[in-house]
Amino acid sequence: MDTLQTDIESFAASLQLTDKACEAFDKLTLFFATFPLSDIQTILTSAATSFALILAAEMGDKSQLVCMALASRHRHTPVVLGALAAFALLNALAVSFGKAIADWLPGYVIAGTVALMFIVFGIQALRTEAEEPHEEFKEKSGHGIFLTTFLLITIAEFGDKTQLAVVALSSTGSPAGVWLGSTLALGVTSALGVMAGRKLLQKIPLELLHKIGGILFLMLSSVAIVKAYRDYFGA
Repeated sequence: MDTLQTDIESFAASLQLTDKACEAFDKLTLFFATFPLSDIQTILTSAATSFALILAAEMGDKSQLVCMALASRHRHTPVVLGALAAFALLNALAVSFGKAIADWLPGYVIAGTVALMFIVFGIQALRTEAEEPHEEFKEKSGHGIFLTTFLLITIAEFGDKTQLAVVALSSTGSPAGVWLGSTLALGVTSALGVMAGRKLLQKIPLELLHKIGGILFLMLSSVAIVKAYRDYFGA
């Protein structure tokens, strides 16, 4: 009798759990049903554009070379985590600034400024040559090298063309998507520099990647020019 009662109680409890699970599933379904599909598409488009542009522009750049130099003398994990934390902070600042500009200035002014910036960045990228690391670093503990990487990347990249590009992208696209795509791209370039190091950079045609980045900048500048024209003339 006791066994039967226990079985009945267990069965009732399982039904209650099932009801709660179904209720939670219904709420989750309702949430995604009310979430605008266009917003998801905008975020994904901005993320993909930012990822491709920043990845091509940053391969072989000074931030990757700093990570490579640090990883040659220290454990890889704190170097990667320090770089990722720095990029996450820098991109968050850039995205916030870009969003503030987008809310403050007229659309045609923003698009025209973005176009001009991307033309300059594109020409600069097409003329960029591969760099070589010259820094020497003393041995540090895990916490020390995390902080060292964080500070070096923050100082090196603050106000750099990459951060300005993130500002420009976030002023015309989805800030969340731009932050996600640019941070992932910078994380990938840092991880490649740390794990593969100089041998990988010698095999990858860095000048070709820089030229691809330059072409992407120029292509996006043409899109921004068209947007500025339409915003100004109301087309």
